[in-house]
Amino acid sequence: MTPLELRSSLSLAAIFALRMLGLFLVLPVFALEAARYPGGDDPSRVGLAMGIYGLTQGLLQIPFGVASDRFGRKRMIVLGLLIFAAGSVLAALANSLNGLLIGRSLQGAGAVSAAVTALLADQTRDEVRTKAMALVGASIALMFALSLVLAPALVSVIGLSGLFGLTGTLALAGSAVVIWVVPPEPLQHKDTPRGRLADVLTHAGLLRLDFGVFVLHAVQVAMWVAIPALLVQAGLDKAHHWWIYLPAVLASFVVMGGTLFPLEKRGYLRAVFLSAIGLIGLVQLGLLWVVSAGPSIGALALVLFVFFCGFNVLEASQPSLASRVAPSHARGAALGVYNTLQSLGFFAGGAVGGWLIKNTGMHGLFMACTVGVALWLAVAWPMTAPAKVAGKAP
Repeated sequence: MTPLELRSSLSLAAIFALRMLGLFLVLPVFALEAARYPGGDDPSRVGLAMGIYGLTQGLLQIPFGVASDRFGRKRMIVLGLLIFAAGSVLAALANSLNGLLIGRSLQGAGAVSAAVTALLADQTRDEVRTKAMALVGASIALMFALSLVLAPALVSVIGLSGLFGLTGTLALAGSAVVIWVVPPEPLQHKDTPRGRLADVLTHAGLLRLDFGVFVLHAVQVAMWVAIPALLVQAGLDKAHHWWIYLPAVLASFVVMGGTLFPLEKRGYLRAVFLSAIGLIGLVQLGLLWVVSAGPSIGALALVLFVFFCGFNVLEASQPSLASRVAPSHARGAALGVYNTLQSLGFFAGGAVGGWLIKNTGMHGLFMACTVGVALWLAVAWPMTAPAKVAGKAP
């Protein structure tokens, strides 16, 4: 990477990290803390309040992506972060579950993911874009692990309202990064034809990636409906679950760096991509075995390490592929659709995962996840890795 590409990658990864940390910090403690609010005795409404941000985010990813093609990436990113901060303030001031639901809905309305990834694609060459996207993917995975460590300690000191106040502060810090740290955006969207959604929704390569990101994040969230309970059954207190999560995430980064980048450089991106999907499928079979045989800490640690190995490779390579496959003038729209399916995957994973556990147990949950990943592998199999386009270093 050139110094400008590295600056762009690190600063945009920091924006993702600040925003995702704000979202993830609430998740490990939300259900328990929300029960203390008026209306919090209804588990279905608590679940809706927890997951509603994924729905509103999914509905607005495409409008934000298309608007970034027309009005500029940085302008839309700042607007989205300010909306997210406003939602955090509403949630911090809420005195009922309905107030939390409204605040979470407004948080999701700050749907900046498409604009951020489109800007990163604009500012990096094809040959380094997977590395740039990997920094974003790594920041998301690291924030998820960090939130599992920090959330219980923070909520005991500042409460749920304090956590929401902290998320708003993180969003404002992200806005400052956009304005003063992220390099100026290219002006290409001002002198090229505007992309149409039809160009994106009829593109077979993009549709494969859209389906894949939906399945990946639906399976991820559905897994975490069950995994905390499995760790408790294995004898690990919930306050110590990060003992498993954090080492698994960090070790998986090492594996990703030693496999994805060198193999992509040698022309094996398709093989790595399909193998990572296969790993996610094997994890579901592994969890089926764990449920049948009785959970153990060692088995769960191994399964989660394998999951994060596959997850991090896919989290880095999928948005990179989407940005390279998409027409340059419709990149924001393409990534808007991509991030819409990602957000809807979050929402579906929580809603359907909870329903499956209630009605079919953990066996039914992991069997459904196995079938979903197998279908994804079949859909992804015809893919071809896009040829890299030589670009001038910024």
